[in-house]
Amino acid sequence: METVKIKTPAKINFGLNILRKRSDGYHDIETIFYPINLFDILTVSSCDSFAFECNNNELSNDFSNSVLKAVRLLETYSNQKFNVKISLEKNIPIGAGMGGGSSDGTAALIALNTFYKLKLTSNKLKDLALNIGSDSPFFVDPSASFAQSRGEVIQKINLSIPYPILIVNPGIHISTKWAYDNLQIKSTKKFNLNLITGKTIDFAKLRNEITNDFEEIVFQNFPAIEKIKKQLYDNGALFSLMTGTGSTVFGIFPDIASAQTAKEKFPKNYFTFVHAED
Repeated sequence: METVKIKTPAKINFGLNILRKRSDGYHDIETIFYPINLFDILTVSSCDSFAFECNNNELSNDFSNSVLKAVRLLETYSNQKFNVKISLEKNIPIGAGMGGGSSDGTAALIALNTFYKLKLTSNKLKDLALNIGSDSPFFVDPSASFAQSRGEVIQKINLSIPYPILIVNPGIHISTKWAYDNLQIKSTKKFNLNLITGKTIDFAKLRNEITNDFEEIVFQNFPAIEKIKKQLYDNGALFSLMTGTGSTVFGIFPDIASAQTAKEKFPKNYFTFVHAED
């Protein structure tokens, strides 16, 4: 049988408003998911028994791993056992607020659907993906999207960021559960992220308009992350924001040269990456 290989992207949150805690324990949010050209690569190939391998030893080989969770989910749904080898080349930092785990789990669903010719629709894949993570359905068809509810109610938007985006991650792992448990939800009026469309956005004007509600609690507890945001602005970023619950911060720069110059000024043990549109 063939080999199926999928490049699965990271995302940033261009704004993240936490509206309320729901009766089911989740939170209602509003955000813009924006995919970036940083990819994990997931490969499914034939094997006599199931096997999983990854180039990052931090990923546990148990079912808390999103890829293995996806396998079990699809085995249960399709009522069959998958004897395949899944190889994951991990390039997206783990626990960094960039959706890497959700992206990988969704990629596993897509790859297995293709490999076994299960003929599941995009909508069905999104339904299954929601069992992996609240943002997982986005990665079934990742393009700029306004997301609501838990993050699974997705509306594609006409948004293109034609400037380079510098991604900086200091290697600090922030638990999503910790971030939500410690978040103080404020009733102040939120900027309407659904208004952000097009290619001619004045990012400098949006510095104080578009926010991430997790920044306050994260910056208080992890000042190194706040320092990244300040350094991005000091080095010429038009706009900067933490993504997800952290610890990644991104900066939008006017040109590649300024983004690369800023990149070189961060410590060598930080993960840095410059996204540019194709």
